Amino acid sequence: MIKGNCMTTAMGIMPHTDIDEAIKLALSLDIPFWPQLPKVSLYEDMYVQISEKFPGILVNEGEKRVELVLEKFYEELDQYALNMGEDSYFTMSPAYSKVYHRFLEQDLKDYEMIRGQTIGPVSFGLQIKDQLKKPIIYNDDIRGLMFDFIARKIQIQYQELVEKNKNAFVWIDEPGLEMLFMSFTGYTSERAKKDLTGFLANIPGPKGIHLCGNPDWSFLLTLDLDILSVDVLMWGHIFTRYFEQLKGFLDKGGIISWGIIPTDTGEMVEENVNSLVNKIEEMWDYLENKGVSKKMLAEQAWFAPARCCLINDDGAHTVTNSFNVLKEVAKVIKERHL
Repeated sequence: MIKGNCMTTAMGIMPHTDIDEAIKLALSLDIPFWPQLPKVSLYEDMYVQISEKFPGILVNEGEKRVELVLEKFYEELDQYALNMGEDSYFTMSPAYSKVYHRFLEQDLKDYEMIRGQTIGPVSFGLQIKDQLKKPIIYNDDIRGLMFDFIARKIQIQYQELVEKNKNAFVWIDEPGLEMLFMSFTGYTSERAKKDLTGFLANIPGPKGIHLCGNPDWSFLLTLDLDILSVDVLMWGHIFTRYFEQLKGFLDKGGIISWGIIPTDTGEMVEENVNSLVNKIEEMWDYLENKGVSKKMLAEQAWFAPARCCLINDDGAHTVTNSFNVLKEVAKVIKERHL
């Protein structure tokens, strides 16, 4: 069973432009991770990183976007088939993340756990479009290969991280899951659940999903997950209403990563350690009244910033401060309930 015990971690995307500074900050948490720093390079963007060697992909550096060219996709399929048996084909090269390789150079063996991350297949498939502006997840020829490709990329990242720490894991960032429950998507939640169930079965180590949005939480709480990372600062009042599914998730040993610390400058000036602790206590009071004990919640809780933020006028200052506040909030909750 994975330990919770109010340990701290954070989202992968950070606004820093100094790689060493970002890694030092990530290493200051209980569960460090390799940062994704899109302000350093387009190739530190999570959509670009996962696209390396996917058939048909074109990285448009001028327009700072990734697209799939259908003709190129079909032309490259044979070459992909020849290489897919080679693990090295799916590793992330330094060209696609200097930060990841810098992280692997650190001494990580003494941490309780370490974490990697990647964009998930649903979000990638909804975000990346072909030249007709059609999301590639709608293309039956592409979708199955895409789920398999991302699973293979995660398998290799997991292997590389486990060499640094035996308790490594890789979670997937799935902001696009929120779109599944909107009327305009042509990719249904029923299809997504079937695809994700098969996908998760191929993921080694603890299985986690992170997202900052507000999907149908019963969809996620009933997937075969070990970890669910939630922006409870924004959506906790809704998330906790799924108390029956949440209790079921905890009963099977699941970890909730409570994203409670603001990363936006405007939000941060309105909060402090006490106010954020009180927000957690209010949510936990509600859940305890519904039959979920605070002891269980604390034992199976991590704490994290609420969401990624790249737009603050102060650059990395607010996000750096949020990591410091995070450690204080986690300490108070831990002292109260463990």
